Amino acid sequence: MASASFAPIRHRSFALSLVSSFVSSTGTWMQTVALGVYLTETTHNPVWLGLLTVAAWTPALIGSPLGGVIADRWSRQRWIQANNLVMALTASTLATAALTHHLSPRLALYLALIEGLCSSASWSAWNSLLPDLVDRDEVLAAVSLSSAQFNLGRIIGPMLAGVALAFGSPGLCFALNAASFIFVVFIFAFVRSPSRPKPTTKIRVWAEIVVGAKQAWAVRGCRYPIIGVGTVALIASPFIALVPAMAIQTLHAGRVGVSWLVTAQGVGAVIGAVLLPAIAKRTSRLAVLRGSVATVAVSLALYGFAPNLALAVAALVVLGGAYVGTLTGLNTAVQLHAPLGERSRILSLYTLSLSFFYPLGALAQSTLARAWGVRPVTVVAAVVLALAILLLSVLRPVVWGEIGSTPTHPSVLLAE
Repeated sequence: MASASFAPIRHRSFALSLVSSFVSSTGTWMQTVALGVYLTETTHNPVWLGLLTVAAWTPALIGSPLGGVIADRWSRQRWIQANNLVMALTASTLATAALTHHLSPRLALYLALIEGLCSSASWSAWNSLLPDLVDRDEVLAAVSLSSAQFNLGRIIGPMLAGVALAFGSPGLCFALNAASFIFVVFIFAFVRSPSRPKPTTKIRVWAEIVVGAKQAWAVRGCRYPIIGVGTVALIASPFIALVPAMAIQTLHAGRVGVSWLVTAQGVGAVIGAVLLPAIAKRTSRLAVLRGSVATVAVSLALYGFAPNLALAVAALVVLGGAYVGTLTGLNTAVQLHAPLGERSRILSLYTLSLSFFYPLGALAQSTLARAWGVRPVTVVAAVVLALAILLLSVLRPVVWGEIGSTPTHPSVLLAE
């Protein structure tokens, strides 16, 4: 059954880009865990975790739409290389500061801003490049494999981070992340995609962003997933930012607990990314998406109620699989419905929605967690998500139908 899930790997350029992204994801998760541990142990204040999330994600307000405009005009591969080169420099600076004992929470936030800007600009190009590297009926599997490599990095990265933190320091994690960005720059020199017509008009950044936004709103198969991912990001996604606080302050599991929880989510995500496309092939994308969103609400509540590390790990395995099923389902809908000429710009708005509402939710929930505790905040978030799903299904069932539909041609507009 899983053969359909791995079909995109037969395309050489997709396989190369997937491998390089996996190496980068592993380095990114090493840095994420190391920074979370550093801030938690240095400040003893979960609000800093929320601030780090804001610093890493809100630059997408600029980087994502700007990256979408450039990716629609310039070589997506070269744009990805340029951004990864800058991220290698920021990670190297972070490593140098840590290894020379000059790192501070403020400096970590400043560097996260730069890396977040480049990451969001690069992600727009990567997202819009995927359909050019595989056959059209393999897009869901390609998006799922992209999520799988990211979450496989979530498994291996924290494990390597645990070793580095035990025998070294956060600086070692940051240095290895810098090396992973250089690897991406090298590998993408060999990634090939079909040529596109070169724009002959003069670039007008704001005007082109507006055109992409209007198209995204007009095409209901794009509009609803973009709103949907923002809703999930605001309500459910903040549990990711609060993992260090849950492990260290609530479950009293220390650094090892942080690695276990992050790894557990990654294990679930990889399992989900491998199995769900094949299940969707036998049922439908919509069935998998609806089941995934409902499972996110239930497993998030179980994670919030978990009285010990073992049960929290078990809940996060399920949550990881459901979460990746939700995001890949919404992302694939946008991929399939976006008009070809504006694909990068529309996908940048999907990234923008995730990047804006996730840090907003993380900051809000981390602030509430300081007063109420991580556990009750997590449970309340699960209840709110469940209510949102119920209201959508009762009051606007047509939304599900539009998300689950497949246009006969990628440039067809499904406008109201």
